[in-house]
Amino acid sequence: MEAKAKLRYVRMSPQKARLIVDMIRGKNVQDALNILRFSPQKPAGIVAELVKSAVANAEQKGVSDVDAMYVKAITVDQGPALKRFIPRAQGRASKIRKPTSHVQVVLDEK
Repeated sequence: MEAKAKLRYVRMSPQKARLIVDMIRGKNVQDALNILRFSPQKPAGIVAELVKSAVANAEQKGVSDVDAMYVKAITVDQGPALKRFIPRAQGRASKIRKPTSHVQVVLDEK
């Protein structure tokens, strides 16, 4: 039985988040959480919380063996960018883009 969780409008770059997500795709849930726990990147902690949420959703659905679950699919899509401006020399302004991401995870039993 599948269990899903998604996180939208999270303040992290989708390009950097995909590097983390690619490491855990297809792995057992325990292995995935261990990989994320020891990764120093910022998106690792956010994705770890999302995987834990998907496991909690599976428990609510009544999955028989949570330990036998694996990461069936996990995707990172680009969300809207927050646009900010910073003052520069001679009355000019530079644009700053603060990217956001949408992350979806699907867990399944083996």
